[in-house]
Amino acid sequence: QVQLVESGGDLVQAGGSLRLSCAASGFTLDYYAIGWFRQVPGKEREGVSCISVTDGTTYYADSVKGRFTISRDNSKNTVYLQMNSLKPEDTAGYYCAGGRVSPLLLRLCRPTDFNSWGQGTQVTVSS
Repeated sequence: QVQLVESGGDLVQAGGSLRLSCAASGFTLDYYAIGWFRQVPGKEREGVSCISVTDGTTYYADSVKGRFTISRDNSKNTVYLQMNSLKPEDTAGYYCAGGRVSPLLLRLCRPTDFNSWGQGTQVTVSS
């Protein structure tokens, strides 16, 4: 059974850091692209960062470039999202997702291209 489990969400002050983890089971990350997405109530889920399966190519939303870093440890079947210089507008539920996404589509980092989802972890940034 394919399963993704996020962890690491917390309440943090603005300017602080968090590292989110996405642990995969039931499949190996070697063959999947992984994306981090976030959603606030009443808004659409948006792509935060995506990483390819083949060459490690990464994508970042403009709003997080220079602050967030996505990485993967295939030996642990885990993907991480290091979030630095957090802002109140980063407050959201964060979700990781996996899928066989082509490099071309990966640059778009769209939720609709991913088909396996975790349950999410809440990040709250206080001002």
